[in-house]
Amino acid sequence: MNVKAVVFDLDGTLVGFNLDYRALRAEVRGYLSKRGIPASVLSLKENIFEMLKKAEIFVRNSGKSAEEMAAIRSEVFGIAETYEFEAAMSTGLLSGAVETLKALKQMGLKIGLCTIDSEKSTGYVLQRFKIAEFFDVVVTRDMVGQVKPHPEHLQVVLKALSVAPENSVVVGDSSADMQCARELRAIAVGLPTGISTVPQLMSHGADYIITSITDLPVLIEKINKAQAE
Repeated sequence: MNVKAVVFDLDGTLVGFNLDYRALRAEVRGYLSKRGIPASVLSLKENIFEMLKKAEIFVRNSGKSAEEMAAIRSEVFGIAETYEFEAAMSTGLLSGAVETLKALKQMGLKIGLCTIDSEKSTGYVLQRFKIAEFFDVVVTRDMVGQVKPHPEHLQVVLKALSVAPENSVVVGDSSADMQCARELRAIAVGLPTGISTVPQLMSHGADYIITSITDLPVLIEKINKAQAE
C-alpha cells in the first residue's frame, strides 16, 4: 500500500504561523457576548470553532432561528478573515517548502491542501508565493460543514484526490492535523514549526515527527520501502 498522496496544512506547515489568534479569539468572544451568548461559557483558550459550537447550542436552546445562527457564523468568519488576510500579507514560506513540493511532484504523488483558513486568504497565499500549481485539491473551511480535527475536512480532500486514507500522508503542525489523520487511519506526520509541541503532536496521533519539511520526501521513500518488505 504505497503512499499516493500528501495532504498539507498551510499555516505553520508551508508558511510561517503569524496569525494573532489571541486577539482574534478576544474579538470573537466580545462579538458573541454582544449577540447574547454568555461570556462565562466562552474561553479564550478555545479556538473560534469551539466558541461557535457553544454559541450554536445556546442559540438552539434559546429557541432562536437557524437564520440567526447562520448570521452569527458569517460575522465570526468575517472577523477571522480580516485577521487571516493580515497574517497572509506578512507571512513567509518556510525554508524548503517549494523544493519539497517539487520533489513530491517528481515522485508522482498527488498533493492536497487542508486548511481552516478562508478561501480568500488561502488563495492569496498560494498566488503570492506562486505555489498554487502544486496542489491538485485545496479545501478551505468555506467548503466543509466541519473543519479539522473533525474527519470530514480530511475526508473531503481525500475523496477529491481519489486516494484512500491508508495511501495518504497528512503533514501538519497542529494536534488537529494529527487527530483527523488518526481517525481516518492516514499516516500522520507532525512538523513542530507552529502551534503544537512534539509531545502534543505525538499524543494526538503522529506516526512520525520531522524537524524540517525537507525531510518529507526521504521519509515517504522509507515508508514505501518498509511497506514493500
